[in-house]
Amino acid sequence: MSHTSLELIELGAVFLGLGLLGRLAGRIGMSPIPLYLIGGVCFGTGGFVPLGNIGNFTTLAGEVGVVLLLLLLGLEYSAAELTTGLRRSWPAGVLDIVLNAAPGVAVALALGWGPVGAAVLGGVTSISSSGIVAKVLADLGRLGNRETPVILSVLVFEDLAMAVYLPILTALLIGVSFLGGLEAVAISLAVVAVVLVVALRYGRFVSAVVDSPDREVFLLKVLGTALLVAGIASALQVSAAVGAFLLGIAISGSTAENAARLLEPLRDLFAAVFFVVFGLNTDPRTIPPVLGWAVVLAVATTVTKFATGWLAAQWQGIRMLGRARAGAALIAHGEFSIVIAGLAVSYAAVPSELAALATAYVLLMAVFGPIAARVVEPAMRWARSKVPAPAPGA
Repeated sequence: MSHTSLELIELGAVFLGLGLLGRLAGRIGMSPIPLYLIGGVCFGTGGFVPLGNIGNFTTLAGEVGVVLLLLLLGLEYSAAELTTGLRRSWPAGVLDIVLNAAPGVAVALALGWGPVGAAVLGGVTSISSSGIVAKVLADLGRLGNRETPVILSVLVFEDLAMAVYLPILTALLIGVSFLGGLEAVAISLAVVAVVLVVALRYGRFVSAVVDSPDREVFLLKVLGTALLVAGIASALQVSAAVGAFLLGIAISGSTAENAARLLEPLRDLFAAVFFVVFGLNTDPRTIPPVLGWAVVLAVATTVTKFATGWLAAQWQGIRMLGRARAGAALIAHGEFSIVIAGLAVSYAAVPSELAALATAYVLLMAVFGPIAARVVEPAMRWARSKVPAPAPGA
């Protein structure tokens, strides 16, 4: 059998398997991300049937998946909404990062992975999954709830924090000097500031450049611009994903809506490949030794994420049930945690066990997060029904 034939067979099997896993996830009402990761682990290094002939394609497709994930997230916000949300939510955002990075930092230091490992694992535990959270809110019909803008503001703060965090992390991973790290952060902040100014003042021109009445031309222009911007951002040590996110913010109005609708199937396809690639690169034999630590992190960050959402909603005057819904919605972790761990492993600057720990942790949180969001409201109502009503005149 020729090499090309074998590649096509393996690639077809991967896509078919992803489709079946996605259908199974839909049937049982959960995010497909854990199943994609498990599928990758089963057929990767040390798995049942290792797939070794499609590595080049899947690696590049995974990178495209990250770009599309962040691009479509950016398309959901205008620059004005972003800046307004940040002004209102920055205290909650800072609390979110500090509270949820702490468990990851503590575990990494306890395992002897040093400052770089602590920086990586702190990032893994601090960032919620915008994709899973948005899907859960839509599935549960909560997009119009009072607490939803609070949730989205915290998620946006996390995404912008990544614009600063990723260049710092990249500098640490490649071992550049302190001044080199400061230069990377300065470049990142300058690019973010320029893009936000362009988006606020000239967003309509950016939208006009990529817009087209022809679907094929529109798709090629948007996708080509996203990959071009992502590549330039990566060359400037900003992060390809953050570059795509900022481009999405610059595109606004009906152009953004049409782009999101057109790119959504491509995003789902390439993002699924990204999760599978991460699983393919994780040896399942390395997971059992770190499973206990993954459970510790899952329990700790469930508490801290719930506290973040509760306090953020309370500061906006939202009642108890809305606070609980906000806290539960932020629990899920997914694509961004895997992006951070995958970046670290690709530079070989951290132990291979970190990838296994991140995979086990994301599996736990990606499964438990949607479940918590679904059950928190009936659980709160049940708890309130058990509290005795005050006596008349009391």
